[in-house]
Amino acid sequence: MSEPTFEELQRELDELVARLERGEVTLDEALTLFERGEELHRSLVERLDRAELTVDELRSTDASTPRDTAPPAG
Repeated sequence: MSEPTFEELQRELDELVARLERGEVTLDEALTLFERGEELHRSLVERLDRAELTVDELRSTDASTPRDTAPPAG
C-alpha cells in the first residue's frame, strides 16, 4: 500500500481534533487520539520541511543558472 498523501494525513488530523473537541470520547480514547494526532503532526511537519528544502534547492539552482537575455530569434 502506498504512503498516504499530505492531504490525507491532514484530513485525518482534522477529524481527530474534531472528535476531541466534541468531547464524546472516553479518557482512554482521548489519549489514544492525542497520541495519533502527535504522530500525524510530526509527519506533516516533516513533509513541509522537506518541501521547503526542495523549493529552496530549486530556487538556488535557478538563481545560479545563467539566463539568456537575448530576445528569441525570428
